[in-house]
Amino acid sequence: MESSRSCKECRRKSVVRDDISGSLVCSSCGIFQEFDNFEAQIGGFNGPQGTFVRVGTAGSGSVYNYKEKKIFEARKLIEELMSKLGFSVSKSDEVKTMIDKITEGECGQGNWFPILIGACAYVAMRNDNRPLPIAEVAAVIDCDVHELGRMIHKVVEFLDLKLPDLDVVSLFERAMRTCSSFTRVSKEKAERMRKQGIFVMQCAVKWFLTTGRRPPSVVAAVLVFSCKIESG
Repeated sequence: MESSRSCKECRRKSVVRDDISGSLVCSSCGIFQEFDNFEAQIGGFNGPQGTFVRVGTAGSGSVYNYKEKKIFEARKLIEELMSKLGFSVSKSDEVKTMIDKITEGECGQGNWFPILIGACAYVAMRNDNRPLPIAEVAAVIDCDVHELGRMIHKVVEFLDLKLPDLDVVSLFERAMRTCSSFTRVSKEKAERMRKQGIFVMQCAVKWFLTTGRRPPSVVAAVLVFSCKIESG
């Protein structure tokens, strides 16, 4: 059912309530509305045709409704963020599967959805024992680290997962590969630093130095330590 109010952007009377976020959105131009006094839709999940408003046709069998438009845009956003994180096609598909399971195939819109994508991306990598710092994911999706952390907890809880312990040695090696400062170091010296750092990280784990601490901080300390050894 359409609202009697006009969209603030295109002025068409095609404002509907998004099933997932509960926000009001124009089914014609996709702009979210500020007002929130839209009358509730009549009928439920299995209500009459009109629950999802048609926004145009291009012949028989090509009706494109609001729900399909929302899912299309959501899929596009997932692919965009997965590309920025450097995910493979198979790993991106894994993230999409997780999101489909959580949202029951509805995907979503609004500020919360990119955070859900980032959380699923982190969980997918962590599940394979492949390091991906939360801070790096948060920077890509442009959200607060703590907000992303809360979403990760919700995803793990909803999917009933038990994530493996974080592999700090792999995290150290990844930091060396991605840190621009090491591009100016010769391959021989970088390899020595890598081996020294791995040894120190393994000792840190054995002596419980990483317990109760933020792993990236320990990794940064070992990187500095390895640099000092080489420069000394």
